[in-house]
Amino acid sequence: MMKLEDRIIRFAARCVRVCAVLQVKAVGSASFADQLFRSSTGIAANYAEACEAESAKDFVHKLKIAMKELSETRTWLRLIGEAGYVENGRLVELIGESRELSRIFSASVTTTKKKIGG
Repeated sequence: MMKLEDRIIRFAARCVRVCAVLQVKAVGSASFADQLFRSSTGIAANYAEACEAESAKDFVHKLKIAMKELSETRTWLRLIGEAGYVENGRLVELIGESRELSRIFSASVTTTKKKIGG
């Protein structure tokens, strides 16, 4: 079974590959690629920070930021597909993975909040 950290890194790398295939000549594609690159790699960075959190509250805070980055990444993936830059079918699995990672992070936040009484 793949560790969560590895799964997050793999997800970010797959998003980076989507950025690489966007046609730079298409109107807006470079901006979409930049935004997707930033949000998807931000997930991995914030998860890494959560793993080194100074407190349970800090852990929750970092995971919530990662969840926001997942939501933003999902939006960019959907926009890229709807704009016709990449076939929607090629993005379905990534969008699904973003939702699954969001559920995992949300469960961790809920569990941690219960433990700290918040």
